[in-house]
Amino acid sequence: MSETLLAHRCPNGHLHYPGHRVCPDCGVSPTGTVDLSNREGTVRTWTTNTATPPGVREPNTLAIVAFEVDGQTVQVVGQTTTDDVETGQRVRPVYVERLRDPEAGIRHRESQDWDGYRFEPVESG
Repeated sequence: MSETLLAHRCPNGHLHYPGHRVCPDCGVSPTGTVDLSNREGTVRTWTTNTATPPGVREPNTLAIVAFEVDGQTVQVVGQTTTDDVETGQRVRPVYVERLRDPEAGIRHRESQDWDGYRFEPVESG
């Protein structure tokens, strides 16, 4: 994985995350991307998982975050940096080299990406 959080755009302007071989809305191949890593989003909903898979922190708070891009909304699911999350809260993506412990998985370490993004609250004011 790289230090970008990419939403994919088809020629008809639809945005999706994660990317797909064809647009789920119109069936054409994506032609571009939009980097969300430097944008702020809004928490739509969240949950805290206390029975996590091996290697994932416990508790593990996850949020669905909506990003507004050119008048469209694209949603991303991800971990948060804190358990103190609220619906409607503004957050920003923060790159993390290890979202989980690679030694705890059952698959070969080399076959997995271990990095990604968590969402951190944006200070208001």
